Amino acid sequence: MEGLVARTGLHQRRYRDSFRLMAGCVPFKYRSAVEHGNGVYHRDVEVLMINSTSGPSLLFPKGGWEDDETVEQAASREALEEAGVRGELLHFIGYYEFKSKTLQDELSPEGWCRAAVFALLVKEELESWPEQSTRKRSWLTVAETMECCRYPWMREALGEGFSRWQADQFQENRPSITSELAAHH
Repeated sequence: MEGLVARTGLHQRRYRDSFRLMAGCVPFKYRSAVEHGNGVYHRDVEVLMINSTSGPSLLFPKGGWEDDETVEQAASREALEEAGVRGELLHFIGYYEFKSKTLQDELSPEGWCRAAVFALLVKEELESWPEQSTRKRSWLTVAETMECCRYPWMREALGEGFSRWQADQFQENRPSITSELAAHH
């Protein structure tokens, strides 16, 4: 994709209290919805994961939050660069801390990172994107995604953050589920 490249460089990284600040998302889409009667619906959600460039595991798109962007812009940028998707950030899931072996530097010598993670409703999948030569996309059910999460913080973000929010959203918006699905297919 001409003109669309991944950001690189170290001079704009954000840090706070020896943590490198990161932004990421749990990209998702609605596959189907079924009414079971009495106004009870079941909605199938698919979650997008990308392969790690340092091994066989699958990850959510995430990366450094830079000085010249909001955390929301950083999360959207990472989804575009790493997974080739655009969409709407619908919910802040939470902050998650983890230790990185590859992100150690003078401002975070232990490699500690704090990632702000959002739920991103995918509205567009690009045919080409900045990291497509090193990243592959995988659409999975929430259960499959949970099994693929290599890191505890990702399982927590998916299980306690994303899935709980989805359940709450679903209860609040039951009558409009079929129009929501139609709008995103």
